[in-house]
Amino acid sequence: MSDHTPATYDFTSIIDRHGKDALAVDGLGHMPIAPDPPEPGFDMIPMWVADMNFATVPTIQSAIIERAKHPLFGYFEPSEEYYRAIIDWQSSRNGVTGLTAEHIGYENGVLGGVVSALKAFATPGDAVLLHSPTYVGFTESIGGNGYRIVHSPLKRDAEGTWRMDFDDMDRKIKENHIHVAVFCSPHNPCGRVWERWEIERAMEVYRANDCVVIADEIWSDIILDGYRHIPTQSVSDDARNRTIAFYAPSKTFNLAGLVGSYHIVYNPYLRDRLTSVSEKTHYNAMNVLSMHALVGAYRPEGHEWLDELRHVLTGNVNYAVDYVREHFDGVAVSRPQGTYMLFLDCTEWCERHGETIDELEKCAWNVGVAWQDGRLFQHPCAVRVNLALPRERVEEAMRRLSEYVFA
Repeated sequence: MSDHTPATYDFTSIIDRHGKDALAVDGLGHMPIAPDPPEPGFDMIPMWVADMNFATVPTIQSAIIERAKHPLFGYFEPSEEYYRAIIDWQSSRNGVTGLTAEHIGYENGVLGGVVSALKAFATPGDAVLLHSPTYVGFTESIGGNGYRIVHSPLKRDAEGTWRMDFDDMDRKIKENHIHVAVFCSPHNPCGRVWERWEIERAMEVYRANDCVVIADEIWSDIILDGYRHIPTQSVSDDARNRTIAFYAPSKTFNLAGLVGSYHIVYNPYLRDRLTSVSEKTHYNAMNVLSMHALVGAYRPEGHEWLDELRHVLTGNVNYAVDYVREHFDGVAVSRPQGTYMLFLDCTEWCERHGETIDELEKCAWNVGVAWQDGRLFQHPCAVRVNLALPRERVEEAMRRLSEYVFA
């Protein structure tokens, strides 16, 4: 799709989400991690919560509405259509082969699945390896359940690309007697889409230390132009049998409010241990409307909508990165390859101007740029910025940052 190809779907309309159950706009000033509301005279540009400000593909609404026409919503089992939709989606988007319904299981959410997997293979107090910067949801769910997070920092190479430090990973695993690692692919918040050789090297480290790998691949569909997601389980037979992978349509199609994720586990032993933990809670049960939403999302129209979305996001990312590099001297940014999040390292800028990250963040919040504190992601002086908005809103945010914040 070129820049001049007409879009089938709407990614330009500015949709008012106030009063429509949207944390991104109604949560400002009402929760600890939320930005403050803007000062009078500025409207709010939601760039903190990782959800999109685009209308989802209409086949999702159609599928939900069609099911809701029937007046009964009793107990049910996942349909064959549900499993077939996942199998076909994984085959088409990720080149997955050999996937059957037996390998797929429902999860109330990826983070819930991660915790279930940890409970199956680790004991509270055990150490777990993660890369940093680290997704705040990992910090809260893993740490909140009593596990000790050990960070292996990602490092930027000469081109500014975030890379894993395999020697550091190996050393941390050995020093802390780690047997479970969480692998985020693509990486949030850094936006790396790992290359095959990188995943292979990481999996060799995990294999050498006999680690069960919990792969969060919820961002696997949000890949920018020129890149491709490589499923962790696909790089070797050992990876296929060592990895518990989690996916969801929620990030792809903005369905987080419906709740619904799924795991893919090929190894029967790993799968039995995981489901044993998750099923004992009796809370890990699918919502019937979520099932129909997934089927609606994974229809041919969903493929078309996603391809257009990826092109729109690529344009937004390229615009924002180029703008930051041209106008915000002292702010370091690595161009994301996936996700729609930008991670800005403001260390040098703050040192030059004698400002704290709190002062910088607050200055942006005051003028309606509701970005997110990067300290939540284990970085001392950074912000995370959601670019899944109509281009007009992204341009306005950059204009305000230039005029009022980084001037």
